[in-house]
Amino acid sequence: MKLLKRAAGLLVTAIWLANPAYAQNIGKSSVNEAAAAKALQSAMTPGEGQKKLTPMIGTFDVKIRTWVSPASQPVESTGTMVSAWVLDGRYIQSMLAGEVGGAPFSGIGYIAYDNVEKIYQTAWMDTGSTGMVWYKGNMDASGKSAIMKASVANPLTAKPTPLELRLTVEGDGGHVTEIWGKGLGAKMFKLMELRYTKVK
Repeated sequence: MKLLKRAAGLLVTAIWLANPAYAQNIGKSSVNEAAAAKALQSAMTPGEGQKKLTPMIGTFDVKIRTWVSPASQPVESTGTMVSAWVLDGRYIQSMLAGEVGGAPFSGIGYIAYDNVEKIYQTAWMDTGSTGMVWYKGNMDASGKSAIMKASVANPLTAKPTPLELRLTVEGDGGHVTEIWGKGLGAKMFKLMELRYTKVK
């Protein structure tokens, strides 16, 4: 296993060194190989940013509420979410299964902290669309809440429209995610709320 990890590390380094921008600097004494190796190691090693996601690991009962318009009553439904670390603690994979409006609904998501960009990223896909949504944002200093932003194509106009994922992490391991968007209107409102209660 150690040999495999070392080989993988050398491969990453080789790919990075093959970058044309690096090749142009060879011989200009501006590249410190030790610093480069340290930067690469820091980029690939899970740390404090990933630790803040730990409460989101486990199996959760999910209460789902969706809104068609700001004035409408929410449609309520339920589901189950199973979230686990993948790729040696670098990413969380979440699998959601439930129903919305009486129809089966399922989704797959990944959340990560990019050590280089210093930002959280979420990729989400579900049976409510055929496009993946990519959110980026950051947690507050407490590590208990975050606002992550994305842009998706409006299904009616095909033009970009903003989305926000608002996350609140609770002390008991539960958490709440809210999806905000414009829907068919001009102002942002809450489209969906998912409340996760940890069961194990």
